[in-house]
Amino acid sequence: MAERLAVVPLLAAVILAGLVIGSAPASAQPFAPTASCYSFSRTLSQGASGTDVRQLQIRVSGYPGYGGVLAIDGQFGPGTKAAVTRFQQAYGLSADGVAGPATFAKLSSLEDSDCTPVNFAYSELNRCNSTWSGGNVSAAQAKANALVTMWKLQAMRHALGDRPIQVNGGFRSVSCNNAVGGAPASRHLYGDAADLGAGVHGFCALSRQARNHGFSEILGPGYPGHNDHVHVAARSGRLWSAPSCGI
Repeated sequence: MAERLAVVPLLAAVILAGLVIGSAPASAQPFAPTASCYSFSRTLSQGASGTDVRQLQIRVSGYPGYGGVLAIDGQFGPGTKAAVTRFQQAYGLSADGVAGPATFAKLSSLEDSDCTPVNFAYSELNRCNSTWSGGNVSAAQAKANALVTMWKLQAMRHALGDRPIQVNGGFRSVSCNNAVGGAPASRHLYGDAADLGAGVHGFCALSRQARNHGFSEILGPGYPGHNDHVHVAARSGRLWSAPSCGI
């Protein structure tokens, strides 16, 4: 009888320990990073700020809505929430504008280890030199601008049925720009421009779709010097002109 009574406190202690361990709140569990290039360590929602917000903005920069441009400033405001929501809708996720594990997992599946989206590469956005130098901004800024452009193109590619987009060029140094007769203030000198071939889509489909993906400069058929390609870029203010396509 004494042996049975001695077992009771021991069992109670084991059960109590199990309850304590099992009752740890979910918020106390470590956030599982999923991105292959950048590890997000927390859920991001409106009101958040920081480097991780900026990294998120780069990846959803192609989802600002028609005519919009998402500011990449590290501040999670209404524009970022709307872009995250559109991204989630595009990939069949719960569309609440809050970036958590499911959103980060999808972003991870869309990027390579160098942070570029899986369907585009730095080499496509720079056929001028290997250093990204000699333009109108620092080499680091030109390369960073090209990365944002690629994520915009990735969003555009998905909207066009995940069929390839042909990129014929991007960044140019001053000497490269002069060699091809580029405009003195060309956005290519800033690294945020890309010239697209007709590919499987055709120039007009590309020109029209680009309006939804954060490009404030779209030049295509009917605009002088752009009957053989579509030019997309970032700029202050909007310049859309592809008259042959109704733009």
